[in-house]
Amino acid sequence: MSCAQPPAPVVDDLPPAHRVDPADDVAVAVRSLGRGERVQVGGQVVELAADIPRGHKFALRALQSGQAVHKYGWPIGRATIGIAAGDHVHSHNLSTGLTGTLDYRHEPAGTDAAWSALSRDAGSFMGYRRADGRVGTRNEIWVLCTVGCVGRTAERIAALASTRFAGQVDGVVAFPHPFGCSQLGDDLAHTKAIISALAQHPNAGGVLLLGLGCESNQLDRLLRDAPGIDAGRLRAFTAQQSSDEVEDGLQAVAELVAIAAQDRRVPCPASDLAIGLKCGGSDGFSGLTANPLVGRMADRVTAAGGSAILTEIPEIFGAEELLMRRAVDETVFEGVVDVVNGFKRYFLDHDQPVYENPSPGNIAGGITTLEEKSLGAVQKGGRAPLADVIAYGGRLRHRGLTLLAAPGNDGVSATALTAAGATVILFTTGRGTPLGFPAPTLKIASNGTLARQKPNWIDFDAGSALSDTGSDHAADALWSLILATASGQATRAEKNGQREIAIWKNGVTL
Repeated sequence: MSCAQPPAPVVDDLPPAHRVDPADDVAVAVRSLGRGERVQVGGQVVELAADIPRGHKFALRALQSGQAVHKYGWPIGRATIGIAAGDHVHSHNLSTGLTGTLDYRHEPAGTDAAWSALSRDAGSFMGYRRADGRVGTRNEIWVLCTVGCVGRTAERIAALASTRFAGQVDGVVAFPHPFGCSQLGDDLAHTKAIISALAQHPNAGGVLLLGLGCESNQLDRLLRDAPGIDAGRLRAFTAQQSSDEVEDGLQAVAELVAIAAQDRRVPCPASDLAIGLKCGGSDGFSGLTANPLVGRMADRVTAAGGSAILTEIPEIFGAEELLMRRAVDETVFEGVVDVVNGFKRYFLDHDQPVYENPSPGNIAGGITTLEEKSLGAVQKGGRAPLADVIAYGGRLRHRGLTLLAAPGNDGVSATALTAAGATVILFTTGRGTPLGFPAPTLKIASNGTLARQKPNWIDFDAGSALSDTGSDHAADALWSLILATASGQATRAEKNGQREIAIWKNGVTL
């Protein structure tokens, strides 16, 4: 299987600005544009009334104060003052229209014809088929801990084992965290659910679960409530009961390596893939290039019978109805309603507005309101029917597109995607981040400038996708990279040793 990307189209051939939908009131500057410059967008010529930074919006027509402003064919907020054609549209003249929880009606749109027409044969990769039928893209030994007190111990065991057993498995990796004790209610349940789900992940050919002994997240209870763990590939003990926890840990890893080293990659159809969909550090191009491109990947894998997982619930506020219309039945529709309104109540209960987003980096990159960010973010979900909604810490139950309840924080949401069963994560970014997670994480830049500036972070440049030929070219190239990654090719984050987890904390600490 070739891992090389075909040569990209010449970026200089891209248009100066891009309008996503014919009904849009704004276009996005593909390059920095100057005051007085005349720009053609969809047959219309607009003279700019201000300098427009790359990735930012300008008005295509006059807008009155209070009027809804459309991008992606949907409202992204309301004009706060009168806006003339050619004006820069951003935080100084556009504000959110989001408030609190809403009532929704079930109005199914039916299965998208373009998605239905996609090929059911999307190729294959070389993966590790596990006893339960799931397929891993890595064959690693994971060292997990019930509590933060033994996090450094877990790291020490993994570091020593990585040298001692080098080349026998794909790696020995520790995933420490600061929780597991002095937690109550949902906090403790979150910690327990995430660690339990990670211990059952198909990318782990073996798991060492290390406890302390006196923590709230008791080892025996965690194991009792995780019946899906393969007991033959699990070793577990508490450090307080060991005379030398590091040596005992190394002995446990040695036993796991002896088992996992017998595993071999075998040809697997794309239907065995489970991809996590994530964006972080978005800019004005994320919803135009990288996110729609990842949406095409989600469509390919789900059309082939595989799984895709979308999350970051606070970053679908304002775009949730697009997902609700794709729900396969009323139960799934109600699941989306419950998750969206539940997250809104979570904000309101903490005296926070539901629209306290985008981040400073998003704003600098050209994103103005949460609606705009959300409409761009949901592009990652493609056009597939929405098959299921699962809770934070939950695991995949159905093939197809699944919505996972988790916040937008990069570490928390990407960890939840892995725990849910994602074996490859597609992470789009316009600003850049070095983060990586337990599942191999491909960083997909929304623009060529970031890809050129941070080649040690970025795995794929989606910047060319705005050209007429670039989107199809980029889709084929990214799909080839996904299959190569699933077959063992290391991501930038893996090469850099960027592997970590984060657990959602939203309650009381004793």
